[in-house]
Amino acid sequence: MTVKKLHIEYDAVNNRNTFTNGDTINGRIILEVSKETKVQSLLFIAKGKARVCWSEHYGNNQTHVYWSDEKYYSVKHHMIRESRQDGTEVISRGKHVFPFTFKIPDRKMPSSFHSSVGRIVHKLKAELKQSVKLKKKAKIHFMFVSKADMDTPGLLVPQQESKDKSLAFGSGNVSMDVHAKKMGYKLGEAMYVNIQINNASSRSVKPKFELYEKRSFFAQGQRKVQTRTILKEKSDVVEGRSGQKMLTKIIAIPRELTPSILNCSILKLEYRLKVYLDIKCAADPKVKLPIVILPEDISRESGEIQPLPPARFGLEAFGNPNPQTWGTTSPAMSPPPPYEASAMFPSFPSEYKTTL
Repeated sequence: MTVKKLHIEYDAVNNRNTFTNGDTINGRIILEVSKETKVQSLLFIAKGKARVCWSEHYGNNQTHVYWSDEKYYSVKHHMIRESRQDGTEVISRGKHVFPFTFKIPDRKMPSSFHSSVGRIVHKLKAELKQSVKLKKKAKIHFMFVSKADMDTPGLLVPQQESKDKSLAFGSGNVSMDVHAKKMGYKLGEAMYVNIQINNASSRSVKPKFELYEKRSFFAQGQRKVQTRTILKEKSDVVEGRSGQKMLTKIIAIPRELTPSILNCSILKLEYRLKVYLDIKCAADPKVKLPIVILPEDISRESGEIQPLPPARFGLEAFGNPNPQTWGTTSPAMSPPPPYEASAMFPSFPSEYKTTL
């Protein structure tokens, strides 16, 4: 085998190894051959895309597969282009390093996301084409986190929902008004929820809170929904016939949550806060408030920026069997899970509830 190694890597720009709109990615394609080798081309490719796919089983052993794709960008650049009459170029024995620079489009695009039904991936690829041989490929994913979209309607608008319920057997009436300061919250931010309860019934009620995640996937006019509870909280019991009572609950948005995804037409990641009154022997009155989780500010912090090479595409030490590699202070980063067909459809985690 003449091609011993084909590898692509990039440099981190912060200690989270994340990128955002308009960032520049600097990296290199490393090609190592055991002897003088003819090649037709070496291509650098950057892609951003979303894909959803799931199957549904119907009667009489019928199965239908629903799928859809959405593309955000596709950039190609020739690192080696055929220059001889026979359509090949010759490279010498040894290791060759081809630096590249890629600027992520500075426009609204969804963040990286991985699940069993749908994924949003941002990746870098290298394709080597040799005469009368199949292409050799290498790829790596990078974590893209979209900037917070402060233009989302209602993001900073106060929220209010009410619910009134008459209990059976003449037990009386219970009502609640739920207020939240706004809809949009950053990771780790405290959410203040005020509840005014009017318990004119003979039964005690216990206010409870549930923050849950809702994943929606769209394809061919169909929708698949998964939900997962993030956290549950409760408040003090409000005794029967106690009249009006005002309660305040502070809920910290967990830092490990994935920010909301609202700018993809085939995949949405949303959050809801459900507030309900737990009443024995009665259906619980409840309200749901939409919550938008905003990404953290991933602006380049002091001490995080790595040294960057010149902003250009180009070749380094072409034909040199022992080229000097650069970027040793920024080693190749570990990619997110692979975007392969074999990894696309594992079983649903038991924590998710799936509906159509």
